[in-house]
Amino acid sequence: MGHPEEASRFLANADRAKWHDQTLWMVRQKRDVATGFVSEWEELRSVASAIKEHTLSRLDDYLTEFESNALLNGIKVHWAENADEHNRIVLGILSRRKIDTLVKSKSILTEECHLNDFLQENGIEVIDTDLGERIVQFAKQPPSHIVMPAIHMKRGEISELFHEKLGTEKGNEDATYLTRAARKHLRDKFLKAKAALTGVNFAIAETGGFVVCTNEGNADMGVHLADVHIASMGIEKLIPRWEDLGVFTRILARSGTGQAITNYTSHFHKPRKGQELHLILVDNGRTKQLGREHFRSSLKCIRCGACMNTCPVYRRSGGFSYKSTVPGPIGSILSPGIDLKKYSSLPFASSLCGSCSDVCPVKINIHDQLYRWRQEIMQHNNGQVQGKIFSRMAGFLLASPFWYRVLSSMVTGISKVFPGALKNSFLVWGNQREFPPVPRQTFRDWFDQNAGKG
Repeated sequence: MGHPEEASRFLANADRAKWHDQTLWMVRQKRDVATGFVSEWEELRSVASAIKEHTLSRLDDYLTEFESNALLNGIKVHWAENADEHNRIVLGILSRRKIDTLVKSKSILTEECHLNDFLQENGIEVIDTDLGERIVQFAKQPPSHIVMPAIHMKRGEISELFHEKLGTEKGNEDATYLTRAARKHLRDKFLKAKAALTGVNFAIAETGGFVVCTNEGNADMGVHLADVHIASMGIEKLIPRWEDLGVFTRILARSGTGQAITNYTSHFHKPRKGQELHLILVDNGRTKQLGREHFRSSLKCIRCGACMNTCPVYRRSGGFSYKSTVPGPIGSILSPGIDLKKYSSLPFASSLCGSCSDVCPVKINIHDQLYRWRQEIMQHNNGQVQGKIFSRMAGFLLASPFWYRVLSSMVTGISKVFPGALKNSFLVWGNQREFPPVPRQTFRDWFDQNAGKG
């Protein structure tokens, strides 16, 4: 099923859809307040965009520089062409150390690689330690948002889930109580685990170090107790210099959650004494996207989630309707590059209002790229036969005043007799909309009757 069908399933629960919409809009408003306190906000966006643009233009050089400096720091660097290689590298590290349990901080890249399922199939227990991630792991669901993974769930549902999994009081929905129960549950996991995995928010070519930004501190708890620290990093997370980092730490949290900065901004340059630090640099389609002239700038994304919080389509259709690791506007650009046929409906899941581009902290022209993907998809004809037929019919009718008037009269007449005529299985566009009452008289008829009067 494509996005329209999946969105219909989400919208079937009108209360949930309304609540989801309002919650995300509240986060968007927090972003507006937070950025309003920074007088140079637009300048920061421009500088961040320029840094990313420059890095992507010389990505091979900076990756080589980063690897050299990381190795000098004592970090063991691995390269993974795709998700399968990434997963096998992680399994190999754990197997060599005879480790059968991994505590894991939130990482969109590992979701992209489906690491959890792979490790569990190979006898490794994986515990997601960030609260939202642990909730969706208990529910056997993927995250529905890249920053707030359980945003689609209400407190009552989480309470029931914790009662089932952690033995909490049935019906107790107090947020503090539930959070403390999760903390107690996870503390034991941290103390016993010999390996911890984190993502990477930013990596600095100049120093060979990397930065992990979190709000709960679970990444720090895991890696400071574990004998092995594994960091999974998409190759686009690189920035050239240490001094560039301050630009991005100022825009990341403000854009994503309306905070001035994440609660924990942790810097890793080398393993502590007696610890192994492994860094896996993952391509998995990124160099292909880099080679696409019209979509290259999508790799600037710093995964703040701002475009999702503002998007009227995402807010009303939910993250699961996209069926991709990264949902929302930016995911609708990235996913077709991975599998054009599978994700061909996603670029059409947009009003092209441009709000996503307006809030993007690195100035990705998201709505322009969505429009460009639509053109690419129509050109490749991936299941869009109806769209081509309607486009050609529209071109013919708009070029012929006579036939345009004939069809307009027919549609008006039919709609008066059968108000639901435009809602049918053939015309998906009509099924997603509420139509106003048909006017008694068209503008053309009115004009013909009144032309020349007074």
